[in-house]
Amino acid sequence: MRKVTILIPCFNEEQSLPLLDAKLKELMAGNPGYAWEILLVNDGSRDHTLDILRELARTDSRYKYISLSRNFGKENAMLAGFDYASGDCMVIMDADLQHPPHCIPEMLKYWEEGYEDVYARRKDRDTDGWLRRKLSYQYYKLLQKATSVDILPNVGDFRLLDRKCIDALKQLRETERYTKGMYCWIGFRKKEIEFEVAERVAGQSSFSFGKLVKLALQGFTSFSTAPLKFATWLGIVVSAVSFLLMLIHLVKALIYGDPVAGFPTLITVILMLGGIQLLCLGIMGEYLGRIFNETKRRPVYLIGETNIEKA
Repeated sequence: MRKVTILIPCFNEEQSLPLLDAKLKELMAGNPGYAWEILLVNDGSRDHTLDILRELARTDSRYKYISLSRNFGKENAMLAGFDYASGDCMVIMDADLQHPPHCIPEMLKYWEEGYEDVYARRKDRDTDGWLRRKLSYQYYKLLQKATSVDILPNVGDFRLLDRKCIDALKQLRETERYTKGMYCWIGFRKKEIEFEVAERVAGQSSFSFGKLVKLALQGFTSFSTAPLKFATWLGIVVSAVSFLLMLIHLVKALIYGDPVAGFPTLITVILMLGGIQLLCLGIMGEYLGRIFNETKRRPVYLIGETNIEKA
């Protein structure tokens, strides 16, 4: 009998977990042809999430949990799940039931047909605000042009991964992770299904606008050097324009005797060049910061408590 692991990162999900438990038990009862493992990763929750995980594991041996020593972020919590998952395949989903469990049998069907990465694409983004939809569309459009890897738009972490994919992702130990890009980078046979995002059953999303911007920057700096090339070309263009303006003012002064406005021109040029230099330094700083974090070679996560042993 083949084993299926369901990986669920949790952060302050005490209200969602009882509802999730009911849905998962309904799923497992309806699909008895598989052995099931529910792997919940507590990412430093500040409520009673860990207490609930302990109780679930005590009453049902299919439930396993890992409690990280602090909040390391969803990307790192998922890596902990990759390291400890024992299934022949793994389904990643959120604890708030926005990823509907009833899609999992369809994923398993395509997995049985030989697909190794069955990802779920959102049918629409109606649950997002207008501004977020527009920014997301433009972000993925830019990312597609900037990277050599085909980053899939409107596709998140809700997917089924074969053991081959799990083992491949375990080898990628970046400190600042962009897993959405890693899914595409590792390759393997992929299959798309569509789903409608449900409303959160409880609680609020922990992804603020600032965290989303940070994740977007990680996407660019992890899979593209386009910002560095942009800084280079910006410097070339500004230098060419400056040289052209210098020739124009020189000709006007020597031939036409036109006096050059000193103070306003000087201040404008200084402010423009200063802003461009700071922009380029900021771009290089983003990459330098990633290099700095990677060279420290700290563990991606630390475990405070678990009821499983690493294989």
